Amino acid sequence: MKSKTKKSKKFALFFDQMATKITKASGKPAAFIIACILIIVWGVTGPIFHYSDTWQLVINTGTTIITFLMVFIIQQTQNKDTIALQIKLNELIASSESASNRLVSAEDFTTDELEVLKKFYSKLSALAEKEKDIHSSHSLDEADLRHARKLEHSVERTIKKAQK
Repeated sequence: MKSKTKKSKKFALFFDQMATKITKASGKPAAFIIACILIIVWGVTGPIFHYSDTWQLVINTGTTIITFLMVFIIQQTQNKDTIALQIKLNELIASSESASNRLVSAEDFTTDELEVLKKFYSKLSALAEKEKDIHSSHSLDEADLRHARKLEHSVERTIKKAQK
Protein backbone atom coordinates (compact mmCIF):
# COMPACT_ATOMS: atom_id res chain seq x y z
CA MET A 1 0.00 0.00 0.00
CA LYS A 2 2.79 2.40 0.95
CA SER A 3 4.75 1.66 -2.23
CA LYS A 4 1.67 2.45 -4.31
CA THR A 5 1.28 5.79 -2.54
CA LYS A 6 4.99 6.53 -3.02
CA LYS A 7 4.77 5.65 -6.71
CA SER A 8 1.66 7.76 -7.06
CA LYS A 9 3.34 10.73 -5.38
CA LYS A 10 6.46 10.29 -7.50
CA PHE A 11 4.38 10.23 -10.66
CA ALA A 12 2.37 13.27 -9.53
CA LEU A 13 5.59 15.16 -8.81
CA PHE A 14 7.07 14.11 -12.17
CA PHE A 15 3.88 15.13 -14.00
CA ASP A 16 3.75 18.46 -12.19
CA GLN A 17 7.37 19.27 -13.03
CA MET A 18 6.94 18.13 -16.62
CA ALA A 19 3.71 20.12 -17.04
CA THR A 20 5.35 23.25 -15.69
CA LYS A 21 8.33 22.91 -18.04
CA ILE A 22 6.16 22.15 -21.09
CA THR A 23 3.79 25.02 -20.33
CA LYS A 24 6.69 27.46 -19.95
CA ALA A 25 8.37 26.20 -23.12
CA SER A 26 5.18 26.26 -25.19
CA GLY A 27 4.51 29.85 -24.17
CA LYS A 28 7.82 31.13 -25.52
CA PRO A 29 8.24 32.84 -28.90
CA ALA A 30 10.52 30.01 -30.09
CA ALA A 31 7.67 27.52 -29.75
CA PHE A 32 5.41 29.73 -31.85
CA ILE A 33 8.12 30.14 -34.50
CA ILE A 34 8.69 26.37 -34.63
CA ALA A 35 4.94 25.81 -35.04
CA CYS A 36 4.83 28.37 -37.86
CA ILE A 37 7.81 26.72 -39.58
CA LEU A 38 6.12 23.31 -39.35
CA ILE A 39 2.95 24.73 -40.92
CA ILE A 40 4.97 26.40 -43.69
CA VAL A 41 6.90 23.18 -44.38
CA TRP A 42 3.63 21.26 -44.44
CA GLY A 43 2.10 23.83 -46.82
CA VAL A 44 5.13 23.81 -49.14
CA THR A 45 5.02 20.01 -49.35
CA GLY A 46 1.42 20.13 -50.53
CA PRO A 47 2.24 20.15 -54.26
CA ILE A 48 4.82 17.40 -53.75
CA PHE A 49 2.16 15.13 -52.26
CA HIS A 50 -0.53 16.45 -54.66
CA TYR A 51 -2.56 17.78 -51.72
CA SER A 52 -3.59 14.20 -50.97
CA ASP A 53 -5.82 13.04 -48.16
CA THR A 54 -2.76 11.59 -46.41
CA TRP A 55 -1.00 14.97 -46.65
CA GLN A 56 -4.00 16.64 -44.99
CA LEU A 57 -4.33 13.84 -42.46
CA VAL A 58 -0.74 14.40 -41.27
CA ILE A 59 -1.42 17.98 -40.13
CA ASN A 60 -4.89 17.17 -38.79
CA THR A 61 -3.66 14.22 -36.73
CA GLY A 62 -0.58 16.05 -35.48
CA THR A 63 -2.47 19.14 -34.35
CA THR A 64 -5.24 17.07 -32.79
CA ILE A 65 -2.78 15.00 -30.74
CA ILE A 66 -0.84 18.06 -29.60
CA THR A 67 -4.04 19.90 -28.69
CA PHE A 68 -5.41 16.91 -26.80
CA LEU A 69 -2.24 16.49 -24.73
CA MET A 70 -1.78 20.22 -24.13
CA VAL A 71 -5.26 20.46 -22.58
CA PHE A 72 -4.14 18.22 -19.72
CA ILE A 73 -0.73 19.85 -19.36
CA ILE A 74 -2.16 23.37 -19.27
CA GLN A 75 -4.97 22.34 -16.90
CA GLN A 76 -2.43 20.88 -14.45
CA THR A 77 -0.43 24.09 -14.49
CA GLN A 78 -3.58 26.20 -14.19
CA ASN A 79 -4.79 24.19 -11.20
CA LYS A 80 -1.44 24.66 -9.46
CA ASP A 81 -1.41 28.40 -10.22
CA THR A 82 -4.98 28.78 -8.99
CA ILE A 83 -4.19 27.07 -5.69
CA ALA A 84 -1.09 29.24 -5.21
CA LEU A 85 -3.11 32.37 -5.95
CA GLN A 86 -5.85 31.31 -3.50
CA ILE A 87 -3.25 30.74 -0.79
CA LYS A 88 -1.76 34.19 -1.37
CA LEU A 89 -5.19 35.83 -1.27
CA ASN A 90 -6.10 33.86 1.84
CA GLU A 91 -2.94 35.14 3.54
CA LEU A 92 -3.89 38.73 2.70
CA ILE A 93 -7.42 38.24 3.99
CA ALA A 94 -6.27 36.49 7.15
CA SER A 95 -3.67 39.16 7.91
CA SER A 96 -6.07 42.08 7.58
CA GLU A 97 -8.02 42.96 10.71
CA SER A 98 -10.89 44.54 8.84
CA ALA A 99 -11.30 41.76 6.27
CA SER A 100 -13.88 39.05 6.73
CA ASN A 101 -12.21 35.71 7.39
CA ARG A 102 -15.28 34.01 5.93
CA LEU A 103 -13.87 34.89 2.51
CA VAL A 104 -10.77 32.75 3.03
CA SER A 105 -12.62 29.76 1.58
CA ALA A 106 -14.72 31.66 -0.98
CA GLU A 107 -13.62 29.28 -3.75
CA ASP A 108 -15.60 26.55 -1.95
CA PHE A 109 -18.85 28.56 -1.81
CA THR A 110 -21.84 27.50 -3.84
CA THR A 111 -23.00 29.61 -6.76
CA ASP A 112 -25.89 30.92 -4.67
CA GLU A 113 -23.54 31.96 -1.86
CA LEU A 114 -21.28 33.70 -4.36
CA GLU A 115 -24.29 35.56 -5.80
CA VAL A 116 -25.20 36.80 -2.31
CA LEU A 117 -21.64 38.05 -1.82
CA LYS A 118 -21.68 39.68 -5.25
CA LYS A 119 -24.85 41.58 -4.35
CA PHE A 120 -23.30 42.64 -1.06
CA TYR A 121 -20.16 43.93 -2.76
CA SER A 122 -22.30 45.74 -5.30
CA LYS A 123 -23.96 47.44 -2.32
CA LEU A 124 -20.53 48.32 -0.89
CA SER A 125 -19.56 49.78 -4.23
CA ALA A 126 -22.71 51.89 -4.29
CA LEU A 127 -21.97 53.12 -0.74
CA ALA A 128 -18.40 53.97 -1.70
CA GLU A 129 -19.55 55.88 -4.78
CA LYS A 130 -21.62 58.17 -2.55
CA GLU A 131 -18.54 59.09 -0.51
CA LYS A 132 -15.99 61.63 -1.62
CA ASP A 133 -13.07 59.80 0.02
CA ILE A 134 -11.67 57.31 -2.50
CA HIS A 135 -9.63 55.60 0.22
CA SER A 136 -12.58 54.55 2.36
CA SER A 137 -13.28 50.85 2.58
CA HIS A 138 -15.82 48.51 4.11
CA SER A 139 -15.52 44.97 5.38
CA LEU A 140 -18.10 42.32 4.79
CA ASP A 141 -19.27 42.32 8.40
CA GLU A 142 -19.11 46.01 9.22
CA ALA A 143 -20.06 47.89 6.05
CA ASP A 144 -23.40 49.32 7.10
CA LEU A 145 -22.22 50.20 10.62
CA ARG A 146 -19.06 51.90 9.37
CA HIS A 147 -20.96 53.77 6.73
CA ALA A 148 -23.46 55.05 9.30
CA ARG A 149 -20.63 56.15 11.61
CA LYS A 150 -18.87 57.95 8.78
CA LEU A 151 -22.04 59.77 7.88
CA GLU A 152 -22.59 60.74 11.53
CA HIS A 153 -19.09 62.15 11.82
CA SER A 154 -19.50 63.98 8.55
CA VAL A 155 -22.75 65.56 9.73
CA GLU A 156 -21.19 66.49 13.08
CA ARG A 157 -18.24 68.16 11.33
CA THR A 158 -20.58 70.03 9.03
CA ILE A 159 -22.64 71.24 11.98
CA LYS A 160 -19.50 72.35 13.86
CA LYS A 161 -18.25 74.24 10.82
CA ALA A 162 -21.61 75.91 10.38
CA GLN A 163 -21.65 77.00 14.03
CA LYS A 164 -18.25 78.72 13.75
